[in-house]
Amino acid sequence: MSRIDSALSEASQRLTASYPQRNEQSDTARLDAQILLCHVLEKDNSYLFTWPDKELSHTQLEAFNQLIDQRAKGTPVAYLTGERGFWSLTLKVNPSVLIPRPDTELLVELALNHPLPEQALVADLGTGSGAIALSLAKENPNWKILTVDRFPEPLETAKENAQLNNVNNVEFLLGSWCEPLPDNMDMIVSNPPYIREDDKHLDEGDVQFEPRTALTAGKDGLDDIRLISIQAFQKLKAGGWLLLEHGYDQGETIRDILIGDGYIEARTKQDLALNDRVTLARKP
Repeated sequence: MSRIDSALSEASQRLTASYPQRNEQSDTARLDAQILLCHVLEKDNSYLFTWPDKELSHTQLEAFNQLIDQRAKGTPVAYLTGERGFWSLTLKVNPSVLIPRPDTELLVELALNHPLPEQALVADLGTGSGAIALSLAKENPNWKILTVDRFPEPLETAKENAQLNNVNNVEFLLGSWCEPLPDNMDMIVSNPPYIREDDKHLDEGDVQFEPRTALTAGKDGLDDIRLISIQAFQKLKAGGWLLLEHGYDQGETIRDILIGDGYIEARTKQDLALNDRVTLARKP
């Protein structure tokens, strides 16, 4: 038997010792331990501080220790709990999809701020967990959102998340980028792969556990973005917008790609850390 406070203390020490070996921040160790214990207990964080002396059952302690062992080996917390919050949603996640990150909320914000028809037709390419598509659909029930992914497993996860969050204005399409889309899109958004295939960070932190196909795109990381740019131009109606998330040092190159493909009004927006994060452009 072990009390909540002592179990958290021991787990935090184990994680703190393991994180520097993988270039992860040890100051997140206690928070990670708290999240995992809340998951085991099916309680919120306040419960841990209200009842620090509560004894864990043998089953609870064993389950908690197993999760800590996996986290110490690097498995992302979101994969261990099976969920991650994004925008106003709670999303199921698993190793077939990227873990939604706060930076991507900028893409959602920019899409929502665009003046579109009341019943706009919007696509999310490479939808994964459905984070972007479902956030847009939840905020605009009159929009029709088409989600596209080339693998069936992420689409099933996105469908499950739509049901979990009571989102009904979404259609799920299996295919490569814009190929399954009709030719009258008001907006196309995507958080595509944009990491260079030789990037050393692919072997560090959470990304080493995430699907490589959703992360990398050629020697400069822009192979898929080049393809999307060309395909989206054919699928957007006149005046339609393309919004792309990308790496901090890719904004200028992507603007050049879009302008070269015929788009106008290309511009790049920065995230909260003041890094280039989303580039958008309009089909004339």
